[in-house]
Amino acid sequence: MKMMGGNRFPNGNVISVILFLSLPLLGYGIRYFPTNNGFTEAPDYRNGVECSNTTIHVAMTLDSEYLRGSIAALHSLLRHASCPQNLFFHLITAEFDPSTPRGLTRILHTTFPSLTFKLYIFREDTVINLISSSIRVALENPLNYARNYLGEILDPGVERVIYLDSDVVLVDDIEKLWSITLHNNRVIGAPEYCHANFTKYFTQSFWSDPVLSRVFSSKTPCYFNTGVMVMDMVKWRGGKYRRRIENWMELQRKKRIYELGSLPPFLLVFAGNIEPIDHRWNQHGLGGDNVKGSCRGLHAGPVSLLHWSGKGKPWVRLDEGRPCPLDYLWQPYDLHRRNHPLDS
Repeated sequence: MKMMGGNRFPNGNVISVILFLSLPLLGYGIRYFPTNNGFTEAPDYRNGVECSNTTIHVAMTLDSEYLRGSIAALHSLLRHASCPQNLFFHLITAEFDPSTPRGLTRILHTTFPSLTFKLYIFREDTVINLISSSIRVALENPLNYARNYLGEILDPGVERVIYLDSDVVLVDDIEKLWSITLHNNRVIGAPEYCHANFTKYFTQSFWSDPVLSRVFSSKTPCYFNTGVMVMDMVKWRGGKYRRRIENWMELQRKKRIYELGSLPPFLLVFAGNIEPIDHRWNQHGLGGDNVKGSCRGLHAGPVSLLHWSGKGKPWVRLDEGRPCPLDYLWQPYDLHRRNHPLDS
């Protein structure tokens, strides 16, 4: 792994491009570009006098298709953070994404002038031969699997990280999620949904195989969504969890044991042994199912994070003039100029 073009600017910005598992990237000097990037500039969110020096590490993927969602997610985190300058973003982009690292860096800097981040390039051939077909083509995107490789992507000094999908917005302070304790030597924390039908995430050939299904014999597995996770990266690296996930993906290529993209391998490794986090931190499924993407309501209870998992994305439905009611909760965080015509 090689860091390219890292700079520290007088205002404290750290902007770096990291190449993960690849050859050195040439010609990507990072600089400022004051040109129009399709987004309006966000307010300059600053720390108050009561803030400590604690750094909160947040990892997300960044690509052309979901860029508008990612920008809205970043905006929501900064807007509701009690200490926004304590946030450090680890942003992972695909090697062959139409937006170049230089272009993405320009967009981030001009939209969030005070943002502190590193940009990493994920080589798709790291995982491409392990990906099997899914019920929705978007779930086969190699970037969906970047979370499996956070132990190698992030600097060894990053011992804890919050991983977030690009189709979320926070309506609460991220520091509350960061401060959650992972008990009993657990590696990850996430909201669990034990009322969900866990058996549907795996095929009949999996459940009928006495050796494979034995993986859950000593646990009470529950469904959890991998779009919001608190991760102990020291335990992740030490336990070689990337390799454990890859082992299941290799088996899937030989014998189809699940249908749903990058989620089932996580369930196979972690279900029944995660730190259960309050459901308020992942009000998921707002994008509907993986086929129709129909409108859905909120789960009962308080809300700290809204998650448009599923086929329907709020920016698409809003632009097409067919929004679901909850899509209007996403709209205030949208910085795209289409949503701010007076800034054009």
